[in-house]
Parts: sequence; C-alpha cells; structure tokens
Amino acid sequence: MKILFTKIIAAELLSKELGSDISAECVEVIRTEPIRTVPFDLKNYSLIFTSVNGVRSFFENQFKPNEDFTARNYNKIYCIGEKTKRELRKYGFGTFKVLKNAEVLSRFIIGNCQDEKFLHFCGNLAIDVLDKNLPLQNISYKKITIYTTEELYPSVPEKYHAAVFFSPSGVRSFAKLNPLEGIKIFSIGETTSGELRKYTAGEIFTSEENNLASIFRLIKKKL
Repeated sequence: MKILFTKIIAAELLSKELGSDISAECVEVIRTEPIRTVPFDLKNYSLIFTSVNGVRSFFENQFKPNEDFTARNYNKIYCIGEKTKRELRKYGFGTFKVLKNAEVLSRFIIGNCQDEKFLHFCGNLAIDVLDKNLPLQNISYKKITIYTTEELYPSVPEKYHAAVFFSPSGVRSFAKLNPLEGIKIFSIGETTSGELRKYTAGEIFTSEENNLASIFRLIKKKL
C-alpha cells in the first residue's frame, strides 16, 4: 500500500502513525513566503487568522495585539483550526473563538458579531468565503495579505493507492499535472474537500478536524 502526502511530514511521524504496511512518501506542492509589512495600530479591531503561516507572518512583522479584556482597545482573536490556535499560543496569545473552517466562522460572525470590525491576516490565495459573505451583511472586514503562496505544479509519474491533501492551493497545484481518478483521496477539512470536488467525482474522505491526528485516524480507518 503506497500513499502520497502533499506536504512534507517527518518520516519518523509517518512511520509511527502508519506502521510498516503502508509506504508513505511526500511531495511539496506549495511554497510560502512572508511579506514584510509595516505594523500599524490594531485598536478596536477583531483579528482573524485562518492559517499557521498567517500567525507566523503577523508576529514576524512585529504586530502587537492587545489581549487585555479589561482595556478599552483590546483585540479579540478568532482563528480556524486547532493548529492555528496552538501557533498563537506559542507567541503567548489565546483565542476568543476557534472554528473548524471559514464557512462556520462566517456564520458565527454574521450571527453574533455585527458591531465588530475585522482584520483578516492571510495569504494571497486565501479562500474568499469571508470577503464574500461579511460585507453583504454590512460587517466591516478587510484582508491584510501578509504572506504569499506559490503553487509549484509538480509532476508525479509514480502510481499511489491514496493521496492526502491539506489546502485548496495544494489541490490546485497537484491537480494541474496529475489525475485524481483511480486513487483514494483524503482531505484535511471540508474547505480542501470543496476544492477537490472541482477535479474529481470520486469519493473524498474528509477528516473531522483540521489537524494531522485526525487525518491519520481517518487513513488508518479507511485503508
């Protein structure tokens, strides 16, 4: 049994999680680079992070959120996924709300946060769910592009029993030169699965949570 991961994962972790019966290989399908940005005052804004790269680039650019809820101009922090939450923790910040994907976050904001102003720190290829939905509800929302994602378009001639995908941009990069038919497809979350459905009518196995532990559980269950 051979499975392809469309991101680089440590060989030790793959061996530990999948054992000796599954041969796992990795290919890099996207590359990210931070954008240098002059930090500005964040007062009165709620902050949105939808990726680990967004968090890293935000703090590398020396932005300084105010998480003191007793202060007048504190910043609420919203994020997608436990991995993004953990990355914020590394920099000493918690989260006001953690949602599973952009669609769920959009519904939560529309239903509960009409009076807040939002800044979304993200990449150049960030999905457009929030900027499509929030302004229609007269919610103040602005994207701050803080890193770039380059799609690498690798050609993978070897045949695999299964492939694992981690982002919509990763799906597009892989699918440009490689077919998705005839293999089992695993996806880390509904947003990535939505992109996969543009390229295949086959069954897509979607993890319940947006993290590696959840995708490994799914792989072991389905393979």
